[in-house]
Amino acid sequence: MLNKLVKIKREKNFASLFANISVAALGLLSFMLLARQLDKNFFGEWILFLTLASFVDLLRFGMTNTSTVRLLSGASSERVKTLLGSSYKINLVLIAIIAIVCYSTYGILHIFSVENTNGYGLFLIWYPILGLFNMSWNNACSLFQAQQNFKRMMYVKLSNIGIFTVFLAFNYFFFNLGSNYIIGMFLSTNLLSSIWCISKKWDGLRYLRHQDKETVSELVHFGKYSMGTLIGSSLLKSADTFIIGLSPVMGASAIAMYAIPLKLTDMLGIPLRSLTMTAYPKMSKKVLQGDMDGARKTFYAYSGAITLIFIPIAIVCFMMAKFLIIFLGGKGYADQIDQLIVVFRIFTVYTVLLPVDRFCGVLLDSINKPKLNMIKVIVMTIANVVVNFIAVFAFNSLELVAIGTVLFTLIGISMGFYYLKHEMQIKFRYILPESIQFFKNIKSHFAN
Repeated sequence: MLNKLVKIKREKNFASLFANISVAALGLLSFMLLARQLDKNFFGEWILFLTLASFVDLLRFGMTNTSTVRLLSGASSERVKTLLGSSYKINLVLIAIIAIVCYSTYGILHIFSVENTNGYGLFLIWYPILGLFNMSWNNACSLFQAQQNFKRMMYVKLSNIGIFTVFLAFNYFFFNLGSNYIIGMFLSTNLLSSIWCISKKWDGLRYLRHQDKETVSELVHFGKYSMGTLIGSSLLKSADTFIIGLSPVMGASAIAMYAIPLKLTDMLGIPLRSLTMTAYPKMSKKVLQGDMDGARKTFYAYSGAITLIFIPIAIVCFMMAKFLIIFLGGKGYADQIDQLIVVFRIFTVYTVLLPVDRFCGVLLDSINKPKLNMIKVIVMTIANVVVNFIAVFAFNSLELVAIGTVLFTLIGISMGFYYLKHEMQIKFRYILPESIQFFKNIKSHFAN
């Protein structure tokens, strides 16, 4: 029994899941600490800053990461250097462009005395620095994912969020330092993680001389579609926060309120993120080898199995909504508890739908149809934005914003199956039997 446990511990799916759980647990702890040591308005501004930063990170790394992971799988040592160097060059150009846009926008708004509130000002000032500081460790994660070295990826991410969380804990109990110190430490921890990756030659900085125009062009060609998909995917989550932040009535305090049930929902997505990271290289390899039936079975098994796991978890979360919200946000949000319970319970429905939608996108990328995946995500994003504007500006309702999340996910599932039925002869009715088979043969899935 002990030998079996040790073997499972070393397997890739477990390593990926454990890495994501560790990082997410620290992220949850840092969220709880910030919710308790920042006033509601600045906490809302901080959430918007992080949401904007995550969105632009996806724009930057969406251009390179998906295509780099795909091409790094099985690449020779010299090809790895070329891919990493070319990817790094693209990211350098992107962060330079973003810095120019951010500081130019901030300068123009300052000249015309336009007030930067609700976190947009924080983003324009600090994101270019954050983007430079986090570039190397994010680039290194592409190599780790292609190698399926999730243990190393976990260490790098923990070096980032771990140090920041320790600082927040000491700050909460002892120091009581202000927001500027929190921002400074957040930037510093990203820089430290990147310095580590640079020193280990994981990121591509030292391979810049190996980059070539053909590889850059290849990465950009595939990346332009995956970037569009990732931007749309990010907007599906972050458009809610962006649009709430634009409302003069709801504002930063509403962002802080909405962030609590949203964070709880993100925690439910940890197994999904872990398994998509392992399923994407696996399905891509099967497709490249011409094993379309194997790719289909992987899709059925993973999407169905995670859905079956999520259903009882969602039911428990639905019933324990009040306790979970108070646990995460603290007593400072007790006055809005009834509203937050409704929002969170709507999100539990979204969580059950998410695995099938997510794996539709992963399979479309695996069969080299990123354009179809991008179209699907764009349609979902448009639907979400339209519902959000109506919910926020016509009704001032966080509940309607959450309902929009369920609606666009249903649209995504419908479009995903439409495309995959045409491209891969995917049929919905095979998900349940293959997912049951997945649990019966779970050991073989972990071993692969």
